[in-house]
Amino acid sequence: MMFKRTCPRLIPFDVLFEECRSPHTELDCITVAVSLYNYDKFIIECLESIHEQTHRNIDLIVVDDCSTTSAPVDVVTGWMKEHHDRFRRTTLLRHRRNQGLAEARNTAFFHARTDPVFVMDADNQIYPRALSKLYEFVQFREYDAAYTQLEFFGEERRLGYADFWDKGRFRYGNYVDAMALISRSAWEEVGGYSHVQGGWEDYEFWCKFIEAGMKAAYVPQILCRYRVHGTSMLRTDTAANHDRIRIEMIMRHPWLQI
Repeated sequence: MMFKRTCPRLIPFDVLFEECRSPHTELDCITVAVSLYNYDKFIIECLESIHEQTHRNIDLIVVDDCSTTSAPVDVVTGWMKEHHDRFRRTTLLRHRRNQGLAEARNTAFFHARTDPVFVMDADNQIYPRALSKLYEFVQFREYDAAYTQLEFFGEERRLGYADFWDKGRFRYGNYVDAMALISRSAWEEVGGYSHVQGGWEDYEFWCKFIEAGMKAAYVPQILCRYRVHGTSMLRTDTAANHDRIRIEMIMRHPWLQI
């Protein structure tokens, strides 16, 4: 069974906050897309790490995937009111219904006005030089994406598993995290992120990247921080449903040997 590539869906959402410092988009402007669901206790640290970036021209988009309480959007709204002057454009969107991680990221890409978009979840952080360093590899469109080495923190402390971009390595599993600077046009060409019941949306996205002949640059520096905790992707039901997800992935991408 072959899965046809589709265009990302435009999910109904509400704009809860938006401030635009300038109607013009500078050539070096980067959109940072933050996916949020119930992480009100982590989101401030995430936003502060974006605020401290050495790269100056940034659009910030936070997409709340219909959190179960109003606390996450209340926290983000308050922070944006205080710090929106730092960004060229500051936006908080909220899905009217919970749609899952893939669609939260797609909504941010739809709303982005820059070509490079940096993807991250609300419980993670980036070091101050992360965006400026990644931008060096995508500014001339030599690469369709760029990513760095990870630092795991929280309940686990260790280095990540990132390495140079290679189709052969992807055949046996994913080793590139979602935290990456990605061309919006590349995202559109591969059909955006696709929902995978139980996880692995990132792996599925990179598989589509490979099938489209796209390439990503590996920056061998520790510039992104992945928080390990009870509800992070490393600790959720992905492991329990591994066999079912593995079969679904092979059906979508028959070249995999996972």
